[in-house]
Amino acid sequence: MNLKHLAIALAATLLSGTIKAQTTQPAVVEDFKPSTLDQPGQEYPQVNSQGYVRFRVKAPKADSVKVSLGLGGRGGTKLKKGDDGYWWGTTEGPMDEGFHYYHLTVDGGVFNDPGALNYYGSVRWESGIEIPAHDQDFYALKDVPHGNVQQVLFPSKSTNTSRRAFVYTPPGYEKEKSKRYPVLYLQHGWGEDETAWSNQGHANLIMDNLIAEGEIKPFIIVMTYGMTNEVKMGPNALRNFKIDAFQTVLTDELIPYVDATFRTYADKAHRAMAGLSMGGMETHAITLNKPDVFDYYALLSGGVYTPAEITDRSKVKLVFISCGSRERPDGVKNAVTALQSAGVNAVAFVSENTAHEFLTWRRSLHELAPLLFKN
Repeated sequence: MNLKHLAIALAATLLSGTIKAQTTQPAVVEDFKPSTLDQPGQEYPQVNSQGYVRFRVKAPKADSVKVSLGLGGRGGTKLKKGDDGYWWGTTEGPMDEGFHYYHLTVDGGVFNDPGALNYYGSVRWESGIEIPAHDQDFYALKDVPHGNVQQVLFPSKSTNTSRRAFVYTPPGYEKEKSKRYPVLYLQHGWGEDETAWSNQGHANLIMDNLIAEGEIKPFIIVMTYGMTNEVKMGPNALRNFKIDAFQTVLTDELIPYVDATFRTYADKAHRAMAGLSMGGMETHAITLNKPDVFDYYALLSGGVYTPAEITDRSKVKLVFISCGSRERPDGVKNAVTALQSAGVNAVAFVSENTAHEFLTWRRSLHELAPLLFKN
């Protein structure tokens, strides 16, 4: 699948919506509590045990207030004005479990909800809300040893600037000075940045918990911005995106910097690349263009590999492909079956009852991590 076709497929998936489609909604249970992602001291938005979300926004002079969060394809949730100048409303149905971006439209203008924390997504800082998931334990903050996520600035001659990356080092990295680690280069999606996997994805907590449970061998994760300074953000930017500039940043500048700065195994046998959505598109292109850099490939809602694309199967230790059950699970399963038939060590994962959203990708990382660097 080339970049243009993958971009079109991803755009179609994004437009399909991420919310449960239900013909008959259950009665709303009045056990609403403030969202875990509310600003300090704020009581709204609130979430109930069924996954409904209730909003309260103060806009006494506004004529209309709408929340983009709502049942997919139905234009969000329209709020009603009360006599006290507050606008109130509840989603028509329960939301999918996990994290969601949203914003307010007040008299045609787009604003963030002052009650919610903000996250970089949709090419802007958006409000965020978390619908508690039944399996959230694997990314919960627990009383276990924790790794460290640190910001680094690395020189980039190709873009004539210093660029930023966030690096997760596992628990014990600072103490065990002689120990070296494999590295996963983990890319965000379209409209997001290098903060996404830590903030929205909880990648560090997923790793901490897996390490504490003895499920994985510790490794480093590197997360950097997947676009270059030359890319102009806009409605056609993804379709027109070319990989060359970012490929140079990643393979010629960031990887050498990481290997020189952190205690890594600086070889392809100890190096993996993965990405969600657009980051999967980048992973797909770079791993095929640079087969001597990575041994492990992973696409999370980011397209598929075909047997014809992997010309030297001896150079690939793992191909992992995942998506949500509301995306294109048959395509993922069929692609992995074809790869397995061609002799490629390939694994498929489908996240149940999720679409193109972070719970899909949290679960995907949780499934992927134990498969990496096993040998």
